[in-house]
Amino acid sequence: MLVGIFVLFSILFIAESIILPILYAFIIAIVVEPVVRFLVKRGFNRALASLIVLILIISLLAVMVMLVASQANKLGEAWPQINVKIQEMLKIFSDFIADQFNLSNKEIDTYVNQMQDEMMSNGGSKIGITLSALGGIFATVMLTPVYTFMLLYYQPHLIDFIHKLFTKAYDKQVTDVLSNTKSLVQSYLLGLSIEFVILAVLNSLGLLLVGLDYAILLGIIGALLNIIPYLGGIIAVVLYMLVALVTKEPVHVLYVLGIYSFIQFFDNNFIVPKIVGSKVKLNALVSIVVVIAGAALWGIPGMFLAIPVLGIVKLILDVFPAQAHWGNFLGEPVAPTSKLVLKLKKIVKA
Repeated sequence: MLVGIFVLFSILFIAESIILPILYAFIIAIVVEPVVRFLVKRGFNRALASLIVLILIISLLAVMVMLVASQANKLGEAWPQINVKIQEMLKIFSDFIADQFNLSNKEIDTYVNQMQDEMMSNGGSKIGITLSALGGIFATVMLTPVYTFMLLYYQPHLIDFIHKLFTKAYDKQVTDVLSNTKSLVQSYLLGLSIEFVILAVLNSLGLLLVGLDYAILLGIIGALLNIIPYLGGIIAVVLYMLVALVTKEPVHVLYVLGIYSFIQFFDNNFIVPKIVGSKVKLNALVSIVVVIAGAALWGIPGMFLAIPVLGIVKLILDVFPAQAHWGNFLGEPVAPTSKLVLKLKKIVKA
């Protein structure tokens, strides 16, 4: 078993450039397949229906990228002023450290300069790593639409292949499993997408209300980070508070914390139960471990893909009674109903 796990993760690591585009395409294809099916029922050729849906997805993503790019350009234009503010804050922090630990400012400045020199000396290797990462991102961006179209177009063929893997005696069971799994995965991924849009809007409106600059860019980043349970929310609020501290008065940090806490409360108590669904809610231990494992395996893409992929795995495990205990392990424990609640229900029924 250990050798099998080692071989599996070795393959996943080595074949990252092959697997990632297919994985992205698989998730997108599952989400938009109902739209393709709707167009096919209306008389569209399957290839044309798949192409229309793909063009709509690319257009939507292009609009989002242009929106983020416009905000990023504003951030780039204001970077000199932000850099000055950061230097001022570093000076205040340096003075505080010097007072607390009986160090001279000269010693602290020397240490900071050494760190900068080390970063500059490693700049060549960092540039190479960055260019390699950009090349991988470009390949993924180019291949994902192609794979998505192919998966949508050949979906009947792929389903037929899965049926042929089993004998005729299991044909009905295979149909039920595929149907149930597809509907559950679609509802989960669609709910996750809707949650992302709602949180991006709420985050942006909240930051605009506080008066924070680059609110739209930060709102989208926060919604994207929210896909990573527990860790993503902490990273997002720390990012918002740092931006507020650098660009605004210190009191804005408290405003940002209050707004983000309210949004997270609304998300956890209303959006997730109603839209994403409680059936695919993963427990904290599994979520954190799988996110860290995803980051170690595939970097940042692995962090964002870890939760949707594990959610899909949980849904598939829940479909098979023999494997339901694994799905139960991945999910949140069900709290036993208290006697008081049972009594209240009896009173209400009476």
